[in-house]
Amino acid sequence: MKYSLTSLLTAGFATTLSATAFASEETQTTLNAYAAGYKANFTCSAVFNAGKSTAQIEEDELTGIYPLIADAVHQLDASINTQQRWVRVAYDDGKRERYSVWRPRLGCVDLPVGAGADSIKKVHRPFTKDTSAQPDSGAPWQHHNGVNQATGNPRLDAVIKQAFSKHYGDGARTSAVLIATPDKILAEHYKQGFTPETAQRTWSVAKSIGASVIGAAVQQGIVTTKQKAGLENWSHPLDPRQHITLENLLHMSSGLDSNKAGNRTDRVYMGGGLVSDTATETALEVEPGSRWKYANNDTMLALRVLREAMASEEDYVKFPYTSLLDKIGMRHTFLETDWQNDFILSSQVWTTSRDLARLGVLHLQQGEWQGEQILPGNWLDYISEPAPAQPPENAPGYGAQWWLYNERFPELPDDTIAARGNRGQFLLVIPSENLVIVRRGYDLAGQQGFSEHDFARDVLRALKRD
Repeated sequence: MKYSLTSLLTAGFATTLSATAFASEETQTTLNAYAAGYKANFTCSAVFNAGKSTAQIEEDELTGIYPLIADAVHQLDASINTQQRWVRVAYDDGKRERYSVWRPRLGCVDLPVGAGADSIKKVHRPFTKDTSAQPDSGAPWQHHNGVNQATGNPRLDAVIKQAFSKHYGDGARTSAVLIATPDKILAEHYKQGFTPETAQRTWSVAKSIGASVIGAAVQQGIVTTKQKAGLENWSHPLDPRQHITLENLLHMSSGLDSNKAGNRTDRVYMGGGLVSDTATETALEVEPGSRWKYANNDTMLALRVLREAMASEEDYVKFPYTSLLDKIGMRHTFLETDWQNDFILSSQVWTTSRDLARLGVLHLQQGEWQGEQILPGNWLDYISEPAPAQPPENAPGYGAQWWLYNERFPELPDDTIAARGNRGQFLLVIPSENLVIVRRGYDLAGQQGFSEHDFARDVLRALKRD
């Protein structure tokens, strides 16, 4: 039974739509701005978050682009300012330009269309120290098998070798595999040019990171999952959106109109738009909680609920780091924001395989880390509970910003949950096996992507026979 991300995307969660589907909505000038923004952001993040060369960027980040803008992206040139850490891309025959500006801890922020070089100095920089410049400590694991080393289990070694081939999907291009328990990294392998400190974009794995940030806020009593979203934009007494709860947003059941493809939020992702100008402005389509629909906006809105519950913008921007990431050693993780410092935690996170594994271990430990309760003690149960409204039966189930490999997948333990992202990003947490499985990739669009289900099944079989 194969349920790869690619097959699910073609079943209704498509990351690509034809250019003609959007031609009536976007002018050519806007599409050109999107292409320039895409190239500026990915170049900026890959250079300054991940230390990649231009050749690596062309091979990895600038492949698998939406057909809507792919040709235009490749026709544009990126100018990289390595001293001030920003990237400029001119478009429309040089008449217009887009900028993406790097900040410590927060990665690259895209300036809005119309912002010029004089706007760079206005970018807010709440952090001054770049923790990603330090080598990964290897904590909390007491034992490490060794990077790119044989595991001592020939069956597991064979499965890992398959992961770096086309075995799990014709379009699979694996960049990293990491398998760990809370005590030991059992296997850690990278493609050539990658190290444990090489960050990569998570795409929608970010949603599960975002849920973890919400969990930390619940633990501290800042928000509750049952509360009304309470967003200022929805405060009018005639506005039915005031009935949307934070839990509705976590369950992908806000009922809001998120267009035909809810995972296409181009205005925010590459157009320099704001979360507050886009996600909060959509109208209600159906009753909150009555329909499951995958929507980037629901994730961004969940984090917006947290922002409006915080005392200040500064408190909000620093909260994920001081309350979650730094506590568990995720120091090579960049949570990118829009230019008004709303986190785009539906997709725009750059992190390493080890940092993702640390998040998985935190969940295996019921939200506790070195004696401190960072997430609520029942948080794993909460995110693993099937939401009232569920995806179609040909897909994994859904909890709170995590996918569920329950009885729909008989070859995996029913308590398997996963964070899943475009181009083959996966973090699987299997509590009954006390195991975390991370796979990163640059899978090709239009081809069968990496089957995380089959890979996890084979890993478990290899470990049980050890």
